[in-house]
Amino acid sequence: MQLRFLGGVGSVTGARMLVEHQKHRVLLDCGLFQGLKRLRLRNRSTLGLPSGSLAAVVLTQAHLFHSGFLPQLVHLGFRGPVFASPGTIELCHLLLPAAARLQEAEAREADRLGYGVHRPALPLFTQDMAGRALEQLQPCEPEAWVDAAPGIQLRLRPAGLALGASSVQLRCGEHSLLYSGALGRRDDALMRPPAPPEGADRLLLDAACGNRSARPSEASARLARLLDRTLARGGSLLLPADAAGPLQQLLCELQRLKSLGRLPGHPVWLDSGTAAQAVALYQNHAEQLQPGIPPGPGLLDGIHVARGNEELMDVVRSGEPVVLIATEGVSHGHAAGRLLRELLPDRRHAVAYTCRPPAGTYGAALLAGEPAIKVQGERVAARAEVAALDGLCGRADRRALLDWVGALPGAPEQLYAVLGEPDAADSLRQAIAERWHWNCTVPEQQEMAHILEAEPETARNQAG
Repeated sequence: MQLRFLGGVGSVTGARMLVEHQKHRVLLDCGLFQGLKRLRLRNRSTLGLPSGSLAAVVLTQAHLFHSGFLPQLVHLGFRGPVFASPGTIELCHLLLPAAARLQEAEAREADRLGYGVHRPALPLFTQDMAGRALEQLQPCEPEAWVDAAPGIQLRLRPAGLALGASSVQLRCGEHSLLYSGALGRRDDALMRPPAPPEGADRLLLDAACGNRSARPSEASARLARLLDRTLARGGSLLLPADAAGPLQQLLCELQRLKSLGRLPGHPVWLDSGTAAQAVALYQNHAEQLQPGIPPGPGLLDGIHVARGNEELMDVVRSGEPVVLIATEGVSHGHAAGRLLRELLPDRRHAVAYTCRPPAGTYGAALLAGEPAIKVQGERVAARAEVAALDGLCGRADRRALLDWVGALPGAPEQLYAVLGEPDAADSLRQAIAERWHWNCTVPEQQEMAHILEAEPETARNQAG
C-alpha cells in the first residue's frame, strides 16, 4: 500500500489523500485550496497523475475544501464512482451547482471591473462541469462495507461535524487505514458526536484545531456582547459561515440568543436561498442531530432570506442595524466580498468569524489586524471591529481530538496530522507524541509513504 498527500497538509483546505494498493488508486476527498496564492494555483492544475487512473473517490463531507475539485477532476477524465454518505450527496447536489453559479458571476464581475489574472476571467468550474460530476456520486450507507476497488474496501462512520460528515475506514489487503475527516465535538449543540474510532495501521487525523481550545459558552457570551456593542452604535454585524456546516451551528446559537431577548427587533439576514435550502436539508436527518433540535425550518424562524445580491446590498445601504450571514464561499465569495467592501471602512460595523480562516484569506488578514485588505481589486480600509468566535463552528478542538484518539483500541503504526495549518498540526503532533509516544508526523505536500506487505510465513521460515 502507498499513501500520497496531494493536499490537506500545511492547510485546512484542499483535502486530497491518495491511497494506492495493487495498482488501484482511491482518492480520499477532492477539495479546493483557498488562501495563499501558491495554494490557490493548485486549483487550476492537475493532481499530478492521470485523473483517469483513479478507481474511485471518497468524500468525507460536502464542504468545498473537501469536494470542490471534483468537477475539475471529472472534466480532466475521471470516470469512476464517487462514494459519499447520503447527507453529503444531498448537500453536494445543492452546493456544487451553486458554487459554479457564483464563480461564473464573479468571473463576469472581474471582467467588468478589470481585476483578476485571466482575460477573460475563468471560473474554477462551470455549472455544466458540476452537473457531470454529480452524476458519478454513489451513496454509501454509514457502517456498511463497500468495495471501492479490487482489494480495497471502505466503510463510512459519522464524524459529527455537519450533515453527512464521515470518517473513512479502508481495508487494503492486510493493511488498514482510518481517515478521520473533519471531526465534530461530543458537546456540540446541534450535531450528534462522532463515532468512536476503530483500530487501524495508519491514522490520518484532523488537526485543524490542534492548537486551540473551544469554549462554546465563552464564545456565545462574546457573540452576545459583540451584538450589543455593534447594534447599540448603529452598526451591522457580518458573520461569514459556510453553508455546508458552520452555518447551522451559528443559526442554532442566534436562535438561542433570540429566545433570551438578545436580538430584540433587529433583523437577521441570510444571503442566499441556497443556504436556506441547505439548512432545510437537516430536517430530513434527525438521526444526526442532538435531541430537541428544531427541524430545519425552525433554525430559520424569523430569518430573512435575501432573494439576490442586490436585495442584500439594499438592506446594507439602508443604514438599519442588522445581522448579516454571508455563506457564499465563506469570506472569499462574490457576495461576501461586496459586503466586506461596504462595511469594513465604517467603525460602527463589525465582522466576526466562528471558524479561523486559512492563511491568505480576507478573514485571516482581518484577524491579524491588517489596516486594509484588497477586495476584488480594490484596497479597502479595515476600520470595523473584527472578532474571533472560536467555539461556535462545531470543529473538534485539541482536547476533543486527543479524547477521540485516546479511544482507539490500540496504537497505530503511524499517525499523520492533516487538514491543519502548520502551527496547529505540529502542536497536535507534539501532544500525541508526548502523551502516547506514538510515531506521529506532519506530512508535506506530495509526500509519499510506502507500506510494505509482510513476508509470507513460509518464506520467512525458509529464509531462517
